[in-house]
Amino acid sequence: MTFYFSLLFSPCACLRIPQKLRISGSLTVIFVVFLLTAILVRVDVAPLPFFTLTMIKIICINSFGAILQGSLFGLAGMLPASYTTPIMSGQGLAGTFAAFSMICALASGSALQDSAFGYFITACVVILLAIMSYLILPRMEFFQYYMENNGSRAAADEENKMDLLKKESPAEKRPVVSLTEDEAKPSVSVFNIFKQIWVMALSVCFIFTVTIGTFPAVTVEVKSTVADGGAWDTYFIPVSCFLLFNLMDWAGRSLTAVCMWPGKDSIWLPVLVGLRVVFIPLFMLCNVQPRHYLPVLFAHDAWYIIFMIFFSFSNGYLASLCMCFGPKKVPQHEAETAGAIMAFFLSLGLALGAAVSFAFRAMI
Repeated sequence: MTFYFSLLFSPCACLRIPQKLRISGSLTVIFVVFLLTAILVRVDVAPLPFFTLTMIKIICINSFGAILQGSLFGLAGMLPASYTTPIMSGQGLAGTFAAFSMICALASGSALQDSAFGYFITACVVILLAIMSYLILPRMEFFQYYMENNGSRAAADEENKMDLLKKESPAEKRPVVSLTEDEAKPSVSVFNIFKQIWVMALSVCFIFTVTIGTFPAVTVEVKSTVADGGAWDTYFIPVSCFLLFNLMDWAGRSLTAVCMWPGKDSIWLPVLVGLRVVFIPLFMLCNVQPRHYLPVLFAHDAWYIIFMIFFSFSNGYLASLCMCFGPKKVPQHEAETAGAIMAFFLSLGLALGAAVSFAFRAMI
């Protein structure tokens, strides 16, 4: 669903709204929605009104979440490549926290209502901290430097255009000047930007298509062959699937802060992205139950855990590399739009992965 809202709020449309309003406004709306959800957890509501409210909240979160994601990656695109890593790493940390919370809820045996209330209140606190942090961000010197640098480069492009206009003949000068008066900012073409970053955009789309196509639709159906009705049988999927995936995904995303190999122009990056397709048959041949067509070649739990480690780590590392490199393949004044385009293709990968996951599960 996030993809459809990313399509609706395309980079061209969103960038016409001031960046501060997009980010702070989206965070505020999401905060209000989560706060309302936390309150409703403690209130008895009839099924039909509860379903209606839930659907409205889902639409709000996905629509404003799409705006927020595109705006954040656009903002990070104007900063050095290393500053995209914390955004990617933060997403991995959020998934790790959610998986760990699920395990804690299982271990404590707490009521479902209490666990849900704790989840939503925690989300409200985190979003409130994010709003406060964003309000503080413009006061930081490093942020001011890069924002001014971005503006000065755009202005420099305009000055270069004006210098060329001054060299034109008097007969041609007048109509050209009237055109430049209508152009307050350098023109930005989404199509031209895409032609420069299409390798990175399609790579991040393919990464998440493979990941979401396999996880969790296929991976969650794997049954332990070691556990014999004990505690490991209860915690096998929460630990080996969700917690391990999010931990290694977080580690892969965070590694790009100290290592960025291969480079943005290296052929090895799309090659490594393409090789991730091997994880689809590997997980299909694990002990996925029920199954009808394929044999089980990797029955032991250890195989599943090894595959999950490499699968999740490569997802985080390669996706973070692509998101860091994409905005750096265009001029500085186009970096924000490039970041938004990258976020769009990330959402497209999520949507495609969700679509093909049904086919992958049906093939087993």
